[in-house]
Amino acid sequence: MSHQFEVVVIGSGPAGYVAAIKAAQLGKKTAIVEKWLKEDGETTWGGTCLNVGCIPSKALLYSSELYAEAVHGFDTHGIIVNAPKIDVPKMLARKDGIVSQLTSGVAGLLKGNGVTRFEGKGQLKANKVVEVIGADGSIELLEAENVILAMGSIPVEIPPTPTDGDVIVDSTGALEFSEVPKRLGVIGAGVIGLELGSVWARLGSEVVVLEAMDKFLAAADGAIAKDAFKSFTKDQGLDIRLGARVTGSERKGKKVEVTFQDADGEKKEIFDKLVVAVGRRPYTQGCLSDDSGVKLDERGFIFVDEQCRTTVPGVYAVGDVVRGPMLAHKGSEEGIMVAEIIAGHNAQMNYDAVPNVIYTHPEIAWVGKTEEELKAEGIDYKSGAFPFAAIGRAMAANHTTGQVKILADAKTDRVLGMHIFGAGASEMIAQGVIALEFASSAEDLQLTCFAHPTMSEAVHEAALAIDNKAIHKMNRKKR
Repeated sequence: MSHQFEVVVIGSGPAGYVAAIKAAQLGKKTAIVEKWLKEDGETTWGGTCLNVGCIPSKALLYSSELYAEAVHGFDTHGIIVNAPKIDVPKMLARKDGIVSQLTSGVAGLLKGNGVTRFEGKGQLKANKVVEVIGADGSIELLEAENVILAMGSIPVEIPPTPTDGDVIVDSTGALEFSEVPKRLGVIGAGVIGLELGSVWARLGSEVVVLEAMDKFLAAADGAIAKDAFKSFTKDQGLDIRLGARVTGSERKGKKVEVTFQDADGEKKEIFDKLVVAVGRRPYTQGCLSDDSGVKLDERGFIFVDEQCRTTVPGVYAVGDVVRGPMLAHKGSEEGIMVAEIIAGHNAQMNYDAVPNVIYTHPEIAWVGKTEEELKAEGIDYKSGAFPFAAIGRAMAANHTTGQVKILADAKTDRVLGMHIFGAGASEMIAQGVIALEFASSAEDLQLTCFAHPTMSEAVHEAALAIDNKAIHKMNRKKR
């Protein structure tokens, strides 16, 4: 059976469903295709982010943060409780309930905006025809004026440690442990590895993180990464081993023995569970027919221009299947941009103002250039930093770890980057995003009135510190 649409979206993650809703709101006859089935055989909407990524991991992070606070932090506030216990099944049930509520919400939003939903695997064929193969083998053809590819990504697997869904798992499996592992190994000290390692460490696991790179969080600003490494290892007890390249693994009954190489030679460690979190790769398998005309780049991403056009006129790609950071909010903004372009609007996206967040505790967030990038590019800059230890609200909340760091152009005073390590960094970084989006100067932030007492006062003071004007710390002596 054949159907005709002005816009067909393949994939219902944050990039896909947002694109479909926006296209429908702009008056386009829109359809969306999703293949993801729940255990009960029903289609679930929202992609990796809602089902096994951003949302469930944050639910567990918050639950584990509260547990850790009860165990280690209540006494500081004068709150005396009996030894807290963690009910892992109940924690997981809460997480699953949140996921169900949000995925059902996406389905409702698609329906409410008039987007036609098709359940099955979508494949783009020649002439912008999308074939949808249902779970029962049924086939439907969607003829589209425009196609938006938003299939998302899947975890990267490495030959030395193939996952088995039991003892050796990927990021999805790490969200489903029925009990707290006594000893947990994590391969990869990136965003996913740190977040998942933090969850189970707070709940009582002895966590060892094996990272092949010699530098911790190479994408982050060096000063922020240094602060974070110290906090995670010395204060929180994560055993993060840099320069540790995993070379093999072997099941030992209900445990796994991992072999790795570091500066001292070959070593082995035994874990109750092992999480492979070495990154994600674009999911395009079976989604593009040979005659579709869509080209991939050398890394397997769909090749697109700055406005997400592929090599086929009328076919766009957004989210994790294209270049740039694999971030839900980045994909959503690309989806909106493409929908507006299809509707005839002149839409652009500012890729220089996309925030990055790692939801550990404290959180790590940044936007714009790092100090290392500015040095490499030969840009003359000035910087200012301010510690949360000198912020009254941080003291009251017992969240004094970390700092805010702001970088600005030495000649124009334009804000070039903001970097935060501290409680609530994911919320505060929006101030940096707005500053970059509106080409603000450091002086703009200096002249802004920040509420007191708030954590955000650290942003104000960091901006003041750029020009040696900080009020609540001693400034550098002028030469």
